[in-house]
Amino acid sequence: MLWIYNIGIRLYGFLLQIAALFNPKAKLFVYGRKDIWQQLASKTNPNDQPIWFHFASLGEFEQGRPVLEALKNQKPQQKIIVTFFSPSGYEIRKNYALADVFYLPLDTPKNAERFISIVNPQQAIFTKYEFWFHYFNELHKKQIPLYLISGIFRPNQTFFKWYGSFYREILTYVSHFFVQNKGSVDLLKSIGISQVSLSGDTRFDRVYENAQNPKTSPIIEQFCGDNKVFIAGSTWLPDEKLLVALAEKNPDWKFIIAPHEIGDAHIQEIES
Repeated sequence: MLWIYNIGIRLYGFLLQIAALFNPKAKLFVYGRKDIWQQLASKTNPNDQPIWFHFASLGEFEQGRPVLEALKNQKPQQKIIVTFFSPSGYEIRKNYALADVFYLPLDTPKNAERFISIVNPQQAIFTKYEFWFHYFNELHKKQIPLYLISGIFRPNQTFFKWYGSFYREILTYVSHFFVQNKGSVDLLKSIGISQVSLSGDTRFDRVYENAQNPKTSPIIEQFCGDNKVFIAGSTWLPDEKLLVALAEKNPDWKFIIAPHEIGDAHIQEIES
């Protein structure tokens, strides 16, 4: 199964190289990683033994952010590095003040070994549902603790199927799982994983923090006035089609839409 996984990763990388010729997001994905080893070597020091946080995208960053910032508050001198898989996370948070931020190289044996060797993290913290075999295996071999926070599992995932032994092996490399619900606890225990705690969803901590420190925007306040306001975040085109229908039924409402991907073409789609 590992050879299929490796071929899949390499094929994914190859297809992204082609897509980068005409797709802006793929271009950011590819070119953002072009000099990643030089970036890592110049901005990190293995003697610092940083704590490594990895996030798939911006949503996962906001989900794990309360943990990162609580840790930084407790240990202000602690070096932290953050990696993203997706450009939508990296491009927005690349100048995040509390950490050095990088793209995560694709999950190959060579990349994982090189990355862990350069960074030399004292521990790694992943959020929600990214499971990379070679990175997890390399951390395991070097006896570096690996934690998953805000994890969530469902019965239809490959981990819990009769053919999912390879993916179950990936889970064994995690030192401890902090999961969102009891169902996830039960699923992990059903496949022999006992290093799991029910801790809830850290996204709620982030929402609570934002609610305690509300920000104001004169432009938004002027736009909303005294009208009812409908806010939709991280939307895709099918969502936006539903919003159009809702707006037609409620002409006196104001709508604030924050699409998952913002670009001229997509904005024109929404406006049309």
